[in-house]
Amino acid sequence: MKKKISGNRALQSGPLESVFPGSTSKILDFLATFKDWDYSVSDIAKNSGISFKTALNEIKNLEQQGVIFRTRTVGKAIMYKLNLDSKQGYYIGKLIFELATKRSLESSETKTKTKVTA
Repeated sequence: MKKKISGNRALQSGPLESVFPGSTSKILDFLATFKDWDYSVSDIAKNSGISFKTALNEIKNLEQQGVIFRTRTVGKAIMYKLNLDSKQGYYIGKLIFELATKRSLESSETKTKTKVTA
């Protein structure tokens, strides 16, 4: 029996995911949006709308590349955060911000056009 995960996502569709669909994009969107806090693998999986196993594999890859880093351990859970001090993390954060800004502007233009024609 498959468990429905998408209902608990923190973001319905993040800016990076809208351009590059996939689990890595979902994780990066979540970590960049909520960059002030650190999260366990299960928190990242739940809030990104992906399975725990997928999150675990992607987090290992992102950590090896220096995009995310371990912040601390709480009980048995290792906490992770987007590494804005690395070049990759910094530019991923910038890209997500630019994509979100563009989406927001396009959305507001569409709403303005709708109001004018109505």
